[in-house]
Amino acid sequence: MSLITSLVSIDNPAADFSDTPWWLSLVKALFVFVFLMVNTLVVIWFERRVIGRMQQRPGPNRTGPFGLLQTLADGIKLALKEDLIPKNADKVVFLLAPVIAGAMAFVSFAIIPMGSMVSMFGHRTPLQLTDTPVAVLLVLAVAGVGVYGIVLAGWSSGSTYPLLGGLRSTAQVISYEIAMGLSLVAIFLYSGSMSTSQIVASQKSLWFIVPAFFSFLIYVVTMVGETNRLPFDLAEGEGELTGGFHTEYSSLKFAMFFLGEYVNMFTVSALATTMFLGGWQAPPGIAAINDGMFNQGWWGLLWFVIKLWMFMFFFVWLRGSLPRVRYDQFMRFGWKFLIPITLLWVVSVAFIRGAQLAFFGDNVRTATVIVVGVIATIALAVAWVWDGNRVAAAVPVERPEEVDPFAGGYPVPPLPGQRLREPGQQALDPSAPSLSGAPSWAISGHTEPADEEAPRG
Repeated sequence: MSLITSLVSIDNPAADFSDTPWWLSLVKALFVFVFLMVNTLVVIWFERRVIGRMQQRPGPNRTGPFGLLQTLADGIKLALKEDLIPKNADKVVFLLAPVIAGAMAFVSFAIIPMGSMVSMFGHRTPLQLTDTPVAVLLVLAVAGVGVYGIVLAGWSSGSTYPLLGGLRSTAQVISYEIAMGLSLVAIFLYSGSMSTSQIVASQKSLWFIVPAFFSFLIYVVTMVGETNRLPFDLAEGEGELTGGFHTEYSSLKFAMFFLGEYVNMFTVSALATTMFLGGWQAPPGIAAINDGMFNQGWWGLLWFVIKLWMFMFFFVWLRGSLPRVRYDQFMRFGWKFLIPITLLWVVSVAFIRGAQLAFFGDNVRTATVIVVGVIATIALAVAWVWDGNRVAAAVPVERPEEVDPFAGGYPVPPLPGQRLREPGQQALDPSAPSLSGAPSWAISGHTEPADEEAPRG
C-alpha cells in the first residue's frame, strides 16, 4: 500500500495551485493569450527579416521602426478584405473549420510551465495555467482534434484542390504524431511522470536532451512535419494544390489558419523546451550562481523565452535553406524509418532504465553496456543489409559521351563527363535529332532552299 501511495505522489504534478483563485486563472489565461499573440506578430516580422538577409534583400523596413509594424498592418489589411464563401461550400462546416484550427492551437499551451512559483496580486502561484498527471497526452489529443479543422476545411470548400490538400495534410499530421508520441515515451521513462511540471522538476540535475538525445532528434523532425512547415509544407504545395486546404478562404477565416500555424510552432517548441531542455530552468552554469538566484521567480520566464526562440530561429532557418521534399518520400520516411527506429529506441531506453534501477542485477554498468552492445549490433546488421540491398538494386546507366542539348525541343545541360554536340555537326549528320522536328538547314543557320516553297497562311 505504501508503494502505491508513493507512486501516486510521484505522478502528481509538482506545481502547487492551492493558492490560485479562479479569477487569477483567468488572468493567467489572458497572459498566455497575449504572450502568444505578441510573439506571433514578432516572429512573422523576424522570419521575413531573417530570410531577407539570407537572400540578400532587406525584408519589411517601411511600416514602423525597422518594419516592426508591418505584421500588424498586414493583419488589419487581411481583416478588411472581402469575405467570400464558395457557392458549393457547406457554409456551417466552412465557418467552423478555421475556428477549430485556431482555438486548438491555443489550448495546448495551457499545460506548459513558463516559470516557477511567482507572486501575482498577493498570491503565490506557478507561472502555468494548469497541469494534470497526463498533461503531455493532453497536448497530443488537442493536436489530433486540430486535424479536424484542416480536413473539414478541405471537404467543406466544395473544390478539388482544397479536398486534396486537406487529405494530404491530415495524413501527414497523423503519421508524424505517431512518431512524435513515441519519441516522448523515453522522457516518461526517465521522469516517471507525464505531468509537465514534474518533468521539468526531474531535470534539475540533468536535462533530458543528454540521455534521450535520439528522442530529441526524432522530435525535432516530427515537430516540423506536424506544423506543415518547410521543407514539409506539402499541404500547401503551390505547384500542385494552389494553396492547399485553405485555397477558398479569405479575410479573417484565412487569418485563423495563418495564426494557428504560427501558434502551433510555439506550442511544439515550448513542449520541446519542457521535455528536453529543462523547461524554465536556467542553464547549469547560471543556475549555480548565488544558490540558484537566477533560477527562481520571474527569471524562469526569461530562460523559457530564450529556449523557445532558439527553436523558432530553427524553423526560420529551415524555411530559408531547404527546398520542399516530395510527398511520397516524406510519408515513406515517416512510416518506414521514423516509426520503426523510434520503437527500437523506446525498447532500448526501457532496458537501459531497467538496468539503472537494478532490475537486471546490482551491476548497473555491465547491464547497461550489454544492452547498448546488443542494440548497436542489431543497428549495424540492419544498416549492412540495407546498404547491400541498395547496391544490388542499383542498375548502371549508360551515358553517351556526346549529347544533343535540344533533343526533344527543350535545352538540356550536359552531365559531368559529357560534351555538347555542335550545331554544325547536326547539319552534317542526317540521323541526328533536330529541334522539334525542324529541318537540318534551319538549325545549321542556312537560308531556305529556292526550290522549296514556304507554306502560305
